[in-house]
Amino acid sequence: MKITIVGSGYVGLVTGACFSEVGIDVVCVDVDKKKIDNLNNGIIPIYEPGLEKMITRNMEKNRLSFSTSLADSISDSEVVFISVGTPPDEDGSADLKHVLAVARECGRTMNDYKLIVTKSTVPVGTSIKVKNAVQEELDKRKTDIPFDVASNPEFLKEGAAIDDFMKPDRIVVGTESERAEKLLNKLYKPFTLNGHPIIFMDIVSAEMTKYAANAMLATKISFINDIANLCEVVGADINNVRKGIGSDSRIGTKFIYPGIGYGGSCFPKDVQALIRTASENKYELQVLKAVEAVNKSQKLVLFNKINSHFKGDLRGKTIAVWGLSFKPQTDDMREAPSLQIIKELLAAGATVNAYDPVAAEEAKHHFGDTINYCEEQYEALIGADCLAVLTEWSEFKIPNFKIMKHLLNEAVVFDGRNIYDKEEMHNLGYQYSCIGVKTVQTKKETNKSLELVG
Repeated sequence: MKITIVGSGYVGLVTGACFSEVGIDVVCVDVDKKKIDNLNNGIIPIYEPGLEKMITRNMEKNRLSFSTSLADSISDSEVVFISVGTPPDEDGSADLKHVLAVARECGRTMNDYKLIVTKSTVPVGTSIKVKNAVQEELDKRKTDIPFDVASNPEFLKEGAAIDDFMKPDRIVVGTESERAEKLLNKLYKPFTLNGHPIIFMDIVSAEMTKYAANAMLATKISFINDIANLCEVVGADINNVRKGIGSDSRIGTKFIYPGIGYGGSCFPKDVQALIRTASENKYELQVLKAVEAVNKSQKLVLFNKINSHFKGDLRGKTIAVWGLSFKPQTDDMREAPSLQIIKELLAAGATVNAYDPVAAEEAKHHFGDTINYCEEQYEALIGADCLAVLTEWSEFKIPNFKIMKHLLNEAVVFDGRNIYDKEEMHNLGYQYSCIGVKTVQTKKETNKSLELVG
């Protein structure tokens, strides 16, 4: 069986690599010649654990190849997956120009039955536009070639995408014909042998399922962040609250960790697109509007803590930053909280020393030479007035606190991911501030306060 995947970005590469891993012949197509040349030379454009080895292995076995020609690739492919980008327009709606361009190209070049599947995250109703675009091109050719469209949204977590694809919680497929359903059932059979369900439904419902899933997860994140902010005001500890509510099976423990807001390629874009879809249909998604508002304000919480500590004057201060990517195990900085926080720090006159295990090169596209890029985490601390933890990479979780204290000008840590224990930081002599817990004073500062009271 042979398939074509159009778009060699994050979703396209993971999809192509995983399908080839189970014996399917896959051609990944992209209009970016440099990207395709690099891929053919073993240079992977994204960081995703396990992906480079999987791509190399399947290229060596001739099951996975890369091309810039869609016409050549789909000639003997039964299924064409559209996995191109759908960036948000200024109004928040998803830009479908790349998706529809692929659909039109399919219509211009297909020579027999094709199943055209949208893998990209697309608004409800996109399948109709795809179908019309293909048919218009067939009509121009005055030919009657049968085809189907389907929706097969991805549910991949960056940093764990290989496992998510190979061992999915579920596979959602929207189809409009028995032929399409049988073909996709055959294609996904290797991934369902261990009991992972494939759920068939109508196409509109499949398109909605993707947005609804991401919107629900984004809602949980904004909810816990809102509660965390209230905890600081009333003196509660969000870590205790989280454990208390997470033990309720109806709520669960996932996505209720407080922090500095969600980012990445999915949640911000999908929440905005769903809000826009509702508006176009004259319906207001009040909950999701609040989710988006909370997330925007949450990205400033840590900056406000830092600014307050230095009494509103960051001029001449050096801030060490650990973590630039929006989450661990990826170099993706799309909508990352670090972008907003560092922007505010620079605007306030601070110098930023930043370290990230894999995202430094990506960060240069955003910050250029306006920040200092460090080769290792402790280098960022040298001469810094405080540390801000923005991404919860594993190597940050148990650092050498004695070395940290020696390198920092002040023993001050702002933890945007709540990865340290407040009592331990207090005992080590740090002034420690996290999310949802009142700032902990050092022993020295506590003693000074008692002397003043006395």
